[in-house]
Amino acid sequence: MKMKLLMSLIVVSLGVGGAQAGDAVSDTDMGLSHTSVFDTPDPQAFTYSNAFPGSSGTLDRSFPQAPPQIPHSVEGLLPIKAHANSCQGCHDQPSRIGMEKMAGLPTPIPASHYTDLRREPDKVTGKVIGARYICTQCHAPQADVKPLVDNKF
Repeated sequence: MKMKLLMSLIVVSLGVGGAQAGDAVSDTDMGLSHTSVFDTPDPQAFTYSNAFPGSSGTLDRSFPQAPPQIPHSVEGLLPIKAHANSCQGCHDQPSRIGMEKMAGLPTPIPASHYTDLRREPDKVTGKVIGARYICTQCHAPQADVKPLVDNKF
């Protein structure tokens, strides 16, 4: 314990790893946007896609293994409730799982959504598991918006 305290005092007294007096950070260098932290951001106005389900193609994923984005309007389809999931009306097609995506046909819900990974990870059930029921928890509608900050993710 005394050794740790002694080492800490030595590091602090040498100024190793710490900021030196006069090394102030500018208010424009504190965030990702490189504008003053005192400015109020003004993002551009946007609207979500008004494409009718089935009339738009798929969107690129944000990163590998990301959940697919919703390429169509969700107006009138939300909120998803315990006994009302409008997404399932079109996307609940277990017989098409694994088949190639075809234009004009909805993407089927994947097998992972029919599998209870907590209780029976090897058993595919005939219905969507409760933990996967609220689609918009992972899948989100998209708008064509310029990012506020460049992203290299």
